[in-house]
Amino acid sequence: MSVVADPPTVPARSPARSPGRLEPAHYEPARVPREVRRHSAVPDTLGVGRPGKVGLLELGFERRGGRTELVRHYQKSPLQIMRPLYFDPHRPDLPVTFLMSTGGGVVQADRLRQDLAFGPGTAAHITTQAATKVHRMEYDYAVSQTFLTAGADSYVEYLPDPVIPYADSRFYQRTVITADPSATVLASETVPAGRLARGERHAYAVFASDFEVRRPGGDLVALDTVRLEPGAGGVAGPAVLGGHSVMACFFVLTPLAPAREVADLLHGALADRGLPYGVSVLPQECGAWVRVLGERSQEVSRALALAWNAVRLRLIGSPAPDLRKT
Repeated sequence: MSVVADPPTVPARSPARSPGRLEPAHYEPARVPREVRRHSAVPDTLGVGRPGKVGLLELGFERRGGRTELVRHYQKSPLQIMRPLYFDPHRPDLPVTFLMSTGGGVVQADRLRQDLAFGPGTAAHITTQAATKVHRMEYDYAVSQTFLTAGADSYVEYLPDPVIPYADSRFYQRTVITADPSATVLASETVPAGRLARGERHAYAVFASDFEVRRPGGDLVALDTVRLEPGAGGVAGPAVLGGHSVMACFFVLTPLAPAREVADLLHGALADRGLPYGVSVLPQECGAWVRVLGERSQEVSRALALAWNAVRLRLIGSPAPDLRKT
């Protein structure tokens, strides 16, 4: 698990024409980690690309009449949204959008893709209605990709609830943040070791994640890779999870404050929480990030909420709102 500074540019795919939404070139990753890819198989039920197996969500936000509004929306089950809500008393111009699933979670051969675009000067918060459950798999694997684009002077918060890998699940998650140098993006990722309340701990087959930070044009600024494969040497030792049950990271990409000041804010927010964590500045001084470990999802989520609130107060002068999830 690492953040790579200033790696070589990886050019985006440039097909002669843009693939249709339901073509594999659109919903299949250009590259699947070998730890996940080795589970590739043809399911004995619904296979890749069959009805209900490709979930798509496309959202486009623009600044209209003094507030940010959803102006483009396409969804294909199992992905969908509630309409954006404006309940932040300190930022009534900033919509909160809850991502939802019509199914009971992610299952084998699912291919999910979200495209979230935020125009110049927009401000928005994106989260999920609840944790994402990744179910047991006998054939193949599942993929979820999120492509978030933040335009000039935008402010975007992408803070989904945890992804829970159930026993025998095989999952690859890719998040690509393409941010204008003047944009601010707060993003997080949380992964428990399984259904901890049931005593399930690191029983999944493989969980893989890539978190990419890019600039318009495709230049890669930072890459955080996570490869958790309990059956291939364990995941609980040093330099992995260190015996802990929950791992989370929180990224702050911003020009609104010096990167080292942002890092100090993150450190100050977590210093007395009793959790192991590490903070560092991102490449090119474009922001800072923190990785947190813990035993329970609730305590890690509370720690991230404190970090979110501290950063929000510094960057836009308003506290984090109460999202009232139940």
